[in-house]
Amino acid sequence: MQDLIKKAGQVKMLVMDVDGILSNGQIIYDANGIETKAFSVQDGVGIKSLARYGILTAIITGRSSPMVNKRAAETGVDYVVQGRDDKLIALTELLSTLDPALNITAADCAYMGDDLPDIKAMQTVGFAATVPNAHAEVINRSDMVTTRAGGTGAVREVCDLILKGHGHYQDFIAHYTLDEVQAQDNLS
Repeated sequence: MQDLIKKAGQVKMLVMDVDGILSNGQIIYDANGIETKAFSVQDGVGIKSLARYGILTAIITGRSSPMVNKRAAETGVDYVVQGRDDKLIALTELLSTLDPALNITAADCAYMGDDLPDIKAMQTVGFAATVPNAHAEVINRSDMVTTRAGGTGAVREVCDLILKGHGHYQDFIAHYTLDEVQAQDNLS
């Protein structure tokens, strides 16, 4: 586990697939043919936590959906690339558009994917993560398999690990607890 935390501590940008990672992978159409997706609130808190500590986030997805743009805006995702079947080319192009002062290469990225189109990108980055219901070939090529499935907090697990790797996890948790305040009050 310490090796995994150390590896996560090198991450400067988390790149996520949508279907099967940020959502449960189901495509649901209503009676009017409108597609809907469900996203995890816990994943949203995790994504926002990375921004608090200067870690960038990106979405690369093979489908195109206005819901993805809305969710990305709500959670503060820095970059959104939709409608790209070749995730490696999309990742390479995204990295080429970043400000050179950020000094982010593929080796500085974590990538979360769950199916075959994600493998090449996952093999290129410094940290690859997936979900337990991912395709077996993806699982075999991942550094981390979350305990939660896509759309149910899997991204949050990776965000928490990245925060631990960077030494920010306890500070992040302190924003949501009275633990530190109570400990100080007990000293008085």
